[in-house]
Order: sequence, then structure tokens, then C-alpha cells
Amino acid sequence: MAVEELQSIIMRCQILEEQDFKEEDFGLFQLAGQRCIDEGHIEQLLEIIQNEKNKVIIKNMGWNLVGPVVRCLLWNKEDEKRKYYFLMLDLLVKLCNPKELLLGLLELIEEPSGKQISQIILLLLQPLQTVIQKLHNNKAYSVGLALSTLWSQLSLLPVPYSEEQIQTDDYGLCQCCKALIEFTKPFVEEVINDKENSLENENEKLKDELLKFCFKSLKCPLLTAQFFEQSKEAGNDPLRCFASEIIGFLSAIGHPFPKIIFNHGRKKRTWDYLEFEEEEDKQLADSMASLAYLVFVQGISIDQLPMVLSPSYLLQFNMAHIEVFLQRTEESVFSKGVDLLENGLLRIEDNSLLHQYLEIKSFLTVPQGLVKVMTLCPIETLRTHNKWFTGPQLISLLDLVLFLPEGAETDLLQNSDRIMASLNLLRYLVIKDNEKDNQTGLWTELAKIENNFLKPLHTGLNMSKAHYEAEIKNSQENSQEVQKSKDLCSVTVGGEEIPNMPPEMQLKVLHSALFTFDLIESVLARVEELIEIKTKSTTEENIGIK
Repeated sequence: MAVEELQSIIMRCQILEEQDFKEEDFGLFQLAGQRCIDEGHIEQLLEIIQNEKNKVIIKNMGWNLVGPVVRCLLWNKEDEKRKYYFLMLDLLVKLCNPKELLLGLLELIEEPSGKQISQIILLLLQPLQTVIQKLHNNKAYSVGLALSTLWSQLSLLPVPYSEEQIQTDDYGLCQCCKALIEFTKPFVEEVINDKENSLENENEKLKDELLKFCFKSLKCPLLTAQFFEQSKEAGNDPLRCFASEIIGFLSAIGHPFPKIIFNHGRKKRTWDYLEFEEEEDKQLADSMASLAYLVFVQGISIDQLPMVLSPSYLLQFNMAHIEVFLQRTEESVFSKGVDLLENGLLRIEDNSLLHQYLEIKSFLTVPQGLVKVMTLCPIETLRTHNKWFTGPQLISLLDLVLFLPEGAETDLLQNSDRIMASLNLLRYLVIKDNEKDNQTGLWTELAKIENNFLKPLHTGLNMSKAHYEAEIKNSQENSQEVQKSKDLCSVTVGGEEIPNMPPEMQLKVLHSALFTFDLIESVLARVEELIEIKTKSTTEENIGIK
């Protein structure tokens, strides 16, 4: 019945000119065709599609059958008639209006969710590529629309986190990435081949769409993707291969990554980001950070980098990307920031960084990000200190911190922030590390720390407090005369004269200094109390053992 109904509709349309087809005809054709598929009359439907007399009808109306055919292929995986469904899909792609087909295929790609996303993408990528190749006008727009739709759907899939997940590829993301590269290659080659021709307008538009796709891919899935040494050596990591191809595409379309990354962030660029940077600046920052990680840590295409670049310059350049990574909360992302920072620091010789680097914002914000990793990260392997923060290596760092540059005569007020930070660090180490374990090496060096830091600090505090108390007394004695004359007064502290100010203000400054000394003294007392408790406990344990 369905076949006869479809043939009746076709016979009526055969006598009409193409422009005389009505909306009603399209609807009736779709319903009858759908019924033929549902009732299993696939072979008869194939005959109708292949009939030369129906060529014009199929060209205009046949795209409506693509959806039902695709759904049959997705749902009926064991159906013995699958070969006929594939044949019908191929015929419809070949015969139907490519513009209508493009929109129909993209609508089908946007429909599913979960694991069906990858299934329909893998099914329709080849037909989609064929359809776009047939669109000679406005091809750049069609490529951009297709790539944007595909990327939007792929971004919904979870990125595999472990080697086992990559191998099983439950959601099909790795397969889709591989297929997406094959889908994109002909359009990249078209840009390359047209470089010498001067259809520049259309070629530039196509290049722009490919550039946007590459940037989007660098963010998702590559920003969160994990790469493993074993897979790297074997060359069988699909996400690493995807990254290599994307970076290769950038070079092929005239945007090699050194040109991209070393111009990113400059006010005046030697290349054009189009409207991409203005509209999607955050996405671009993530993409550029991902690109830097792939090149410097994973070594993808690193041979393209100029050899003249100094390690300090590369570190300075990468600090902004490290900052981007450390601002994220996903372990798979901020761990890349740690890796990129380590990669940069290992290239640097000791004492080679200029103090002017501290004027660069990222050189201040990156350490703050590392503190958050050390204190808040749930992953112990990332949170814990490495060998440089235990034993002799730590002591060499503590020698730089637990130290008064001029001994007891150090200006404690000027250095108060540094001294408080040093005392808090020492307090933390004493609390965390027992004398018996001595993982940090702190207890072995305790006598040196007391002689070089704690005792001079005691002496300096006594001297400073006495000096400021005397200045307060002098200021109070002179305040009545100053109030009578209504003049400003000056006070000399530490050999330097405090700028003229009202006596009340000077007293506030002096009392504030005393408060700072009291604060330092209280933390110092707590540190010494903790040291005494820990050493006493160890002594008692040793006596008990004997």
C-alpha cells in the first residue's frame, strides 16, 4: 500500500515542472517514503530512487528520506537489509540538492545525545564531506557551519582520562577525532592549492573557518586531554595524533604555531585573528595555553621553534599560559600548568632570572596559583612537595629564608613581612615534621637556625622595641609645647627623620611599629615553644626505649 501511494505521488509530480512543486507534494512524498521504510519495502524504494524518470523529483524531495534512513542504520544494527540502507544513503547524497542535504545532515548530527553522538557523526562525516564538495558557491560558509556543528556536539562528550579509557573509547571521542581529521583534510588541501590562485576572498574565508576550528579543537578536547609517555613512544595515542594534525593544519593554512604564539597578546600583530580574539578572548587564551603545552611539554612540532630563543625568554613567554592553566579547577588542566612551569624552569640556569621579571604580573600570580594547588588540590601526587622540599635540598632553601641580612641590627620594621612569613614557615615545618622522622632535615640544622635567625631576632626585637618606646616617650614629652605653638614636629627613627606630621599621627605610627614587633615576638615565642615540646617528646621516647 505504501509503495503504491508513493508511486501515485510521483506520477502526479512527473508531469509538473520543477518550479511547480508545492509544499503539499513535499509532505506527501516524505510520509509515503517513511511508510515504505517502516514497512520494509526498501528494495522497491531503491528502484524508485534509481529510476531516471524520477531524477528531478528525487533531487528536490529525496533529502526528506535521509533522516528515516539514518535512523534505521542507527537503530537496526542487526538488520539484514542494512546494505540497502547504506546504498540508499549513498544514492540520496549523490542525487539530492546539496544545499538541502547539508542542512538536513547537520540537523541529524545535532539530534542525539550521549553515546549516540559519536555514532551518528561517524556515520555521516563521509556523506557530509561529499555534499560540501558539491557546493561550489559559499563553500567557506558551509565548511564553517559543518565544523562548528561537529565541534559543538563533540564538546559534549567526556574526554578520556586514563590510558584504559582511551583504549576502550566508550563514548567514541577518539574515533571521532580521527575521522574529523580525515573530514577536514580536503578543505585544508584546497586552501594550500589555491594559494597561488587569486580567488583570494573565498580562499581567505575558508582559511578563517579552518583557523577557528583549529583554535576550538585546541581548547576542546585537547585542553583537558591527557597524554602518556608509553602511548607517545608507541605512536598510538589518538588524542596526541589529533593534536599533531591540528598543529600541522595551522602551518598548512599559513599560520605556523611560532607565528601564532609569539604574536598572541601583542597590541600590534603581524597576522590577523579576525573577530575571533575580540569575541572569544577567553576561549583564545585557553587555546593558546593548550598550544604552548603541546609544543613545549609534549614536544609536538617543537623543531619549528627558532633556536635563538633563550630559556629565560621562553619562561617569560609561557608564564601567561601557566597562569591560565592554574586558574582552572580541573586536575587534568591545572596539572598541565605545573608541567609547563617545570619544563620552563628546568631550562633556566641558577641565578639567571632578572629581578625586573617581578614587575610582570604573571610572575606574581603564578606562585599564588601554585599555593592553591599545594593547599587545595585533592590529588596527593600534585599537592605534595618533591625532593627539593626535603632533606639537604630544603635546607639550602631555608638558609635563604631563615636569615637576617644584617643580623640583630637588621631593620625589623622594614623587613617585617619577610620575617613573619619566615616564622610561619618555620612554625609549619616544626608542626608537620617530627624530630624522629626528620624528613625535612630541619632538626639536624636546628642549632644553625637558632644561631643565625632566632637568637639575632630576639636581640633585634629587644633593641627595636627599646628604641621605639624611647621615641614615644620623647614625643609625648614634647607634644604639649608643639600643641601650644600649633606647629608640626618631626621624629627621628633608625637614623631617618619621619616626615613632618601632627604629633597625634606620629604617635600612631610609633605605636603601630611597636604592635608589629609584639606580633613578631608572639609568633617567635610560639615557634620556640613548639620546638621545645617536640624535642622534649623525642627525649622522653628515647628514655622510654632505653
